[in-house]
Amino acid sequence: MSKHIGLSVEEIYAHRFRGREAQRQKIWSVLAGYFQQWVKSSDTVLDLGSGYCEFINNIRAKERFALDLNPITSAKAVPGVKVISQNVCQSWAIASGSIDVVFTSNFLEHLPSKEDLKHSFSEIHRVLRPGGILIAMGPNIRFCCNIYWDFLDHYLPLSDRTMTEAIELAELQIEKVIPRFLPYTMARKNPPSPFFVHLYLRMPVFWHLFGKQFLVLARKSAPAF
Repeated sequence: MSKHIGLSVEEIYAHRFRGREAQRQKIWSVLAGYFQQWVKSSDTVLDLGSGYCEFINNIRAKERFALDLNPITSAKAVPGVKVISQNVCQSWAIASGSIDVVFTSNFLEHLPSKEDLKHSFSEIHRVLRPGGILIAMGPNIRFCCNIYWDFLDHYLPLSDRTMTEAIELAELQIEKVIPRFLPYTMARKNPPSPFFVHLYLRMPVFWHLFGKQFLVLARKSAPAF
């Protein structure tokens, strides 16, 4: 995806997050600490739709890949993160069965079509090693339908149920579905403090009240012997 409604990916993100990058990095340091429970230090991790590399820069892993078409991704990646700059709607330049963890956050809803979504899940299945895991997070249209389309580059209406069906059709095994996880977005004037995010993650009782994003975990089955 090189263009959205006449604007480049780089232009949209620069406008959306201008002046908030430092705060977002601090928040993602906390979020990466939460997601680390599913990532071993010996793993190879792929951040799909990595954008400004907030997740992949902060996760601890043996090998780290960032896949995104945005030209700014290469500039944002820290040393040790390998950037793959390409359109995800094409075949990925990643070897089959080479990835332990695929992570994606607030990306799949930007794909132009459901065919592109199916292609992405097919590629996720291909690049994952047997036993590898997918961690997917994004806005859940079931709980934020009134503001879901406020972003010009949202194309697909996704929910935890949509994701579950698409993942199962890709022959990945669902392990965990959290319909309400994080609040909707950090693309606003005053993002939450990292301390508040840390407390929020430790108190799931509040997720049902404020969560408008899904979190889905799925695994590629190991072959039976």
